Amino acid sequence: MRNTLRLALLIGAAFGATAANAEQPEGNWMVRFRAVDLRPANESSGLGGNNAIHVEDKWIPEVDFSYFFTKNIAAELILTVPQQHDVKLNGTTIGSFKHLPPTLTLQYHFAPDATFRPYVGAGVNYTVISDDHLVGGAAKLDNDSWGGALQMGFDYKIGPNSYLNFDLKKVYIQSDVKVGGAKVAEVKVDPVLIGIGWGFKF
Repeated sequence: MRNTLRLALLIGAAFGATAANAEQPEGNWMVRFRAVDLRPANESSGLGGNNAIHVEDKWIPEVDFSYFFTKNIAAELILTVPQQHDVKLNGTTIGSFKHLPPTLTLQYHFAPDATFRPYVGAGVNYTVISDDHLVGGAAKLDNDSWGGALQMGFDYKIGPNSYLNFDLKKVYIQSDVKVGGAKVAEVKVDPVLIGIGWGFKF
């Protein structure tokens, strides 16, 4: 958590130092860097009983790019690097997997010219699952997952073209657990993501 938060703040500080030299007219693009607390819902069925499979919480880095079609309407592409998670079955670690969850949302910004700028968004998530090692390699997860995404947050102007950002997302991710090709469980990761970071509009 500390390393992720430190990285996000260092990147923001570097860009902020450059932006502070001279204010530029705000254009249609915005980039944000966030430290995000990923909290899986951990709903499962099948193997070990209902809700027996748990995916660990963790802090992750996030970067996103937004394009404003109008002052109020924007599209945001949310990116991170592949994240590894430990998996537990009834409290016992049974392996791990990696996932890469790019998400695209369409947002509505309520007060585009104010200092405090709240927004809501909705869109789609595509998750690539890889390097899954469960139960000594006997169990496998589906390779990918499609699902919806909901979002709300705000940007708070703190300097020339510079913003503090708070963001809350609910992303729907699920995968089947298979042994020998046969489905033995269904896991709904469905995380809530709580992010704080810095943004720059240009």
